[in-house]
Amino acid sequence: MASATYTLFRQAIMAEKQVTCTYDGYRRELCPHIIGRIAGEEKVLAFQFAGESKSGLPPGGEWRCLYLSRVGEARIRSGPWFAGTRHRSVQCCVEDIDLDMNVHVRRLRAP
Repeated sequence: MASATYTLFRQAIMAEKQVTCTYDGYRRELCPHIIGRIAGEEKVLAFQFAGESKSGLPPGGEWRCLYLSRVGEARIRSGPWFAGTRHRSVQCCVEDIDLDMNVHVRRLRAP
């Protein structure tokens, strides 16, 4: 059974909506792209475009891999969809992929 946070992030991906939340006490503004599990734990790969983090946020944002058990105060909101321009490597954040924005969602919307 998926957690409420997992369900919220999954809904955000399907609707291409932003998520605001806290993660390890830092306020985040994200666009989630891939959700699933790794070693049984719920995880999401998201593009963080605003907010805070322990390591700082570079101008233009950065990809983040988040354990959903450490996410708090998650809310969906409307706004521009961000994906960044840098892809340095194949993602290894989510091993057992449930939903991938670029594979599952965009195919549903293709003409």
